Amino acid sequence: MPSPDLLTGCTSGQARHMATDITVSLVGPKGEQARSAVAAALEVFGEVEATCTRFDPASPLMRANADPTAWCEVPRRCFDAVAEAHHAYQLTAGRFDPRILGDLVALGYGGTLPFDGGPVVADGAVVRRRLALAHWSPELRARAGMYAIRLGGLPIDLGGIGKGLAVRWAGALLANVGADHLIEAGGDCLAAGRAPDGGPWHLGVEDPAGGSDPVAVLGLSDLAVTTSSIRVRHWTAAGRPVHHILDPRTGLPGGRGLRSVTVVGPDPAMAEVWSKTLFLAGRHGIAAEAERHSIAACWVAEDGAAAFSAAIEPYVVWRQV
Repeated sequence: MPSPDLLTGCTSGQARHMATDITVSLVGPKGEQARSAVAAALEVFGEVEATCTRFDPASPLMRANADPTAWCEVPRRCFDAVAEAHHAYQLTAGRFDPRILGDLVALGYGGTLPFDGGPVVADGAVVRRRLALAHWSPELRARAGMYAIRLGGLPIDLGGIGKGLAVRWAGALLANVGADHLIEAGGDCLAAGRAPDGGPWHLGVEDPAGGSDPVAVLGLSDLAVTTSSIRVRHWTAAGRPVHHILDPRTGLPGGRGLRSVTVVGPDPAMAEVWSKTLFLAGRHGIAAEAERHSIAACWVAEDGAAAFSAAIEPYVVWRQV
């Protein structure tokens, strides 16, 4: 249920799903309708987690992963998530590919590694380069309210798009009650309409080095912002430092020279996809990649230097000097 108001003039609530603290704030509407809308928006995250997690062997996604060559009936949320992941795969020409699950497991990220700030070592992990994956063509079938998927050969991980989809779907529920709202889900946010003061929402870009000050502050209205970072999910595998943002062409961690990438766009799921796709371009390729796709992005290199694409400049209200 929604907690007491977290922002002045808002009906707000909090929950924890997907190993992330979720906050939903609705501006303006009050009373039972507003509280119910906030509670329903928070429930979306629980639904997406329950149906699309890879960390529960009994989840619908993992039942489909158990035999990717067979048809598997799944709930609507899982069905839609696979469809959106395939759309992202096509949009990025395969640079976003959820078939990296086997590579994550090989690197030791098969379960919930204890990313609590201390050193993490995956015993028995295997660091190995593999051949590029063949074209991905999952099959989806919807009939009379029943949904089935056939993943097409390899198991998938929806972690690279699932949280963004939850933000999108939660935002759609809130929009039925009030145009002005904010959803914060770790590195994925949706800033709809106006803030309580009538201006744009001001959101900080987290320092991937762990500093208390943000790298920049963005002023956003009716836009999503997503950050992909290796600040938390990095560990040692077979004696080598690795992280969770893998290049589907090699099965190994990508993004040479980068710590984080932040993307602003109209949709939180696609912003999440592009933040990871741009990350894979690495420090020396990301500027050209962002320019080629006209993406509003900023990124932080391993040495702490921050850079900004031309498309994000209109939203930057403050940055570290």
